[in-house]
Amino acid sequence: MYVVCVTVLIKPGLGAAFLEEARKNHEGSVQEPGCLRFDVLRLATPPETGQPEGFYLYEVYKSEDDFKAHQQTPHYFAFRDAVEPLQQEPRKGIRYHSVFPETWS
Repeated sequence: MYVVCVTVLIKPGLGAAFLEEARKNHEGSVQEPGCLRFDVLRLATPPETGQPEGFYLYEVYKSEDDFKAHQQTPHYFAFRDAVEPLQQEPRKGIRYHSVFPETWS
């Protein structure tokens, strides 16, 4: 499996706007045949007033090609363009190959 972990830091006060866009991207992504998982996580500790908000996207695809196909979908383009002005800094994605579990359903 091909796993992409994305750290996102959102400008203060814009977390709700980010989550709305992330929800739409999640809903489209989980409909893709090559996407096995698309989790949107929010830091458990709320930021102090005036501090950026942290989010994490955990994405699992059957293959790297399935991830590349995801990056060509309308919901991905809409998400990318909508969240860019909300970000404190550019998103940081790290890509992995899954080792355990050996199979995903």
